[in-house]
Amino acid sequence: MFFASSAKPIDDNLRNFVDEIEAQSPSLSVLTARQFRYSLRQTPVELNIKEPRQFNVLEEFIIRAAIEFQPPPTEDELASVLGLDSVFIKTTTATLRSLQTLSPTSPLTVTPEGRSFYEKGSVPQPPYPIQINAITDPLSDKITFQSESLNETVINLPDLADFITIDNTIADIASLPLEKIQKSIQASGLSLHFPEEGKIVTSCKVLASTQKIWRKISLFVIFDALEDKLSIQIRNGKQILESASNWLEVLYTEGKISLQALCKLSTEAINFEREAILKQKNNEIEARLENIRKKALETATKASDEKVLGEAVQLRDGQISQVFSEVLNSAKSQVIIYSPWVNQAVVNEKFLSLLQKLANRGVWILIGHGIAWQQEDEDKPIPPEVEKKLRAIKTPDGLPSIQVFWLGDSHVKEVVVDKEIHLCGSHNWLSYRGDYLPRGESVYKVTIPHQVQEAYEFLANRFQTHAQNLWQNVLENRDYKLAVETLCVWGALGMEDIALKEIQQNNWLELLPVWLNVALQGLKSKNIQADSGIFKTALSLLNQVSLEEVFIELLQQGWRKIIGAIAINHPETALNLLTDEVWEQFLRLNIVQESDSRNDFILYRP
Repeated sequence: MFFASSAKPIDDNLRNFVDEIEAQSPSLSVLTARQFRYSLRQTPVELNIKEPRQFNVLEEFIIRAAIEFQPPPTEDELASVLGLDSVFIKTTTATLRSLQTLSPTSPLTVTPEGRSFYEKGSVPQPPYPIQINAITDPLSDKITFQSESLNETVINLPDLADFITIDNTIADIASLPLEKIQKSIQASGLSLHFPEEGKIVTSCKVLASTQKIWRKISLFVIFDALEDKLSIQIRNGKQILESASNWLEVLYTEGKISLQALCKLSTEAINFEREAILKQKNNEIEARLENIRKKALETATKASDEKVLGEAVQLRDGQISQVFSEVLNSAKSQVIIYSPWVNQAVVNEKFLSLLQKLANRGVWILIGHGIAWQQEDEDKPIPPEVEKKLRAIKTPDGLPSIQVFWLGDSHVKEVVVDKEIHLCGSHNWLSYRGDYLPRGESVYKVTIPHQVQEAYEFLANRFQTHAQNLWQNVLENRDYKLAVETLCVWGALGMEDIALKEIQQNNWLELLPVWLNVALQGLKSKNIQADSGIFKTALSLLNQVSLEEVFIELLQQGWRKIIGAIAINHPETALNLLTDEVWEQFLRLNIVQESDSRNDFILYRP
């Protein structure tokens, strides 16, 4: 939030909602919020509903005979075949005709409805009535149905229809096609029409005249500083009425409604607020950079006998691209980049070659992008071919080294390398090369530990949240490919323990070989200590793996590489992992051979 809501035309009982909206993102500011009333139309109706029951033996035989016999039999012919008195047959067929299972004519003919019920092993029961209410909403232009009646209430608020032309034409429920009524009942969530189960609404009758019901709605005018965009939002309580909001925005864009009349918000006030908000946002960015510079100067002026930890160096225009390349080249384990836009001007073959070299060295690379609040609203989305090339960069063990995601809702432009170097400023890292016409851009290269850590935590938290959301999708859809991406993000963030815990909790042992490769990357970059407890945990899962698993070869290779990587510098640690129980599992799963000794095995170099 940029300015106190008390200074804006906001109804008192909407201030909490305003605070919630502005708390969603620092880029949002509610310029006005007002309550109105508008009218719904309520019409009591009576439905007739037909439900199935299981047919008896005689009913089944009659229906089956009417379907399969050629030509179809009469009642007397069927009675003769069955050796029954025709009275029994005629009584049953009369019942089936009353249920519209058989046509009224002779010979016996099954109706389409009767055939449908028969295929489900049933016949329809006599229809029964039920009374509900049809609600016509002019804002959503929909008809819904509900069991409970809406209560009439007196609402002393301005009528929205006094400011906006609302089509309050009362829908003639009685003239609506039955099919449309059936679909509306289903969409309303009432358990009254389920054709798949044989439960069908067969008719709808209006019982009484339509009644006007007043309801409250809230109107919010919201400015998004990131997109420099004004939006109008209509809410029923906390629920956003999307169709009504979109409709009002169209009317406003076409100049058919006045925000001055509607909510006491003039064009001059909107422009004033917009300029003030954007200015404050820019001031916040500059203040952050100034804080970096100030702290750097304070560090530099400390007593000469104190060791200065890090610095903040300002870079301009042509220097930026050169230093960016140098900083990336220096990466040993991790690179995190946030750039609002990504394009092929920067992500060219030369840049991709640099990233591949980093991947070959075992460096994880996380790239976040996006400035809009919603991904579909991006004016300049990442080109698919660029994203494809980035995702194609692999580690030596075949894992995707680069994870690139739309995170959105941010115009920060930051790079953090190995938690040691932080680049921040006005430069668009992945959409502007900076090697041609100077634009007066400035960037700080920061190596002051606590400031680098602060920047790292901010960016890492965004990727961590995204990874958690990805994992929820993974579990819902059992998506292996997406699971690999999520494990790699966790690996890049040094959260291999979280990844292993999720594999264990969800009994997804097929992902163990992937996790081993992720952990191998961590060992090589020294982000994981050789004596980390996660390896004992991973080894404890071996007794759940069968030799017949489709992933057994990858698992065998993975453990050989892990033990080998640990043994290079820590042979004793590797030996300590190979307990009698673990060695027994290694033998069972053919990770080692009967002829191998533990000492010989740790000397294996994959």
